Amino acid sequence: MEQAQVKTVKQKKKYSLFTNKQLLWLILPIVIESIFSTSLGMVDSMMVSGITSSTGEALGEIAGQAVGNVDDFNNLIIQLFSAFATGGVIITSQYLGAKKVDEANKSAKHVVVIVFIASMAICILSLIFNRQLLNLFFSEKDVGEEVFRYQRQYFYITAASFPFIGMFNVCAALLRAQRKSMVTMTSAGLSLVVNVILNAIFIYVLKMEVIGAALATLISRIVPSVYVMFLITRKRFLVHINIFEKFRFDWKMVKHILIIAIPSGVESCLFQLGKVMTSSFVNIQYYKDWSGGSVNYHANANTMAKSLNNIASVVGGGVNTSCLTVVGQAIGTGDIDQTKYYIKKMFAICFVANAIAVGLIMGTSHWILQLYSGYSETSKQMAQYCLYFCLSFQFVTYPLSFTSPAVLKATSDVKYVMYCAISSMLIVRVGLCWLLTCDLVGIHLGVYGYWIAMCADWCVRSILFMSRLLTGRWKKASGLIPEDIRDRVKGVTKQFTSKGKKLVYTPYKNKGKKYSR
Repeated sequence: MEQAQVKTVKQKKKYSLFTNKQLLWLILPIVIESIFSTSLGMVDSMMVSGITSSTGEALGEIAGQAVGNVDDFNNLIIQLFSAFATGGVIITSQYLGAKKVDEANKSAKHVVVIVFIASMAICILSLIFNRQLLNLFFSEKDVGEEVFRYQRQYFYITAASFPFIGMFNVCAALLRAQRKSMVTMTSAGLSLVVNVILNAIFIYVLKMEVIGAALATLISRIVPSVYVMFLITRKRFLVHINIFEKFRFDWKMVKHILIIAIPSGVESCLFQLGKVMTSSFVNIQYYKDWSGGSVNYHANANTMAKSLNNIASVVGGGVNTSCLTVVGQAIGTGDIDQTKYYIKKMFAICFVANAIAVGLIMGTSHWILQLYSGYSETSKQMAQYCLYFCLSFQFVTYPLSFTSPAVLKATSDVKYVMYCAISSMLIVRVGLCWLLTCDLVGIHLGVYGYWIAMCADWCVRSILFMSRLLTGRWKKASGLIPEDIRDRVKGVTKQFTSKGKKLVYTPYKNKGKKYSR
């Protein structure tokens, strides 16, 4: 009995990096923040669906399709910034777990500068090559002259927000790494409120149509960005940025960040690029209604279904974002048993949270779709069928296909995630969607082909990532062995090898690894 009590006490002490209460207050604000952020695009689509011309002609479906197309493209850029921020946050979290505050601040300053430079460059390129970039996926020939005109207007204005999106992502990620997720939630909520108010003024009062929606989005992204940039400079935070401090690149630190950030960025961008490509397959397929007019019901249904599916996914996505902090700090302690414990715990949380979110959206989707007032009943019904299909898969496959790569990224096993995600995206999602929607096979499933391919991709991702976790191969790249010790071990290994001796190591609780003969 005494031995059992001793074991219990040790286990509680060993796994006290994050208590249940701390996990709740880390994850819940991130989930709410994700809902706010994801709702921006959905709110724009809903509110522009009520647009009418000066002659009273309904332009809702045309404007909604244009906004939905550009949001897909903008999300690709946002994913890039988020991935670079992820690279810095993983390193910062590991330094915090190892109690190396100076190195954590140094890595934070570097990732802020890198993201700022990258976001400014992408913003300038997007403004200069507005038409050319849109023509890659949503060309005037495919979507029609009026939709393309609205796309150009919306993209030109929202592209100006890229530097603010980049800085918000990186500063918010650094605050989350310090368990300050309540702050980022507040800023995202402020952004949503500003967006709704300005949309109402610009669209309905000033009659600015899509330009009004774009201006509202731009301003609503500037406000939270300035707020979190101000906060990250406060010295009361453990990790903070001194903007007046002389800065010089430490190329070893830059390399350390880019080794994680580049694979994450490539994987995230190509994943979003695949979503844009598959959406373009649906947009190309025009379907004629009985009156002989050209109405792309499938593209409009896809816009609505994606918006609601994104809302259903944000809860699981919030848990996945939390994994970077929780698992990253567990890795920093050097305790592999503690890392495994928190990996299992994050999976359990994601399964429960995802099931609740999916159940709520599935049960209320019929009423939510009615908020898209400018869309036809045919488009709404098609969107409903697509949602029922994909949400049924999402109950099980979402944690397996998205929480698992988030965990692998937190352990620095980013290259495997990149290779598997890109392969599954190109072969399964893009390839299968193309076959189900193009003229080659003649199936012409339209929007249904898009969602079948997506669910197939989720299944393949689940197999690839869970097999990596279950086999334990992620430990090699996990960083559980600190870099300075690993370098010494390499030298010792060569020395021992020349003498025909063998190097072994023995893990010690909460003390990383100790090496001996």
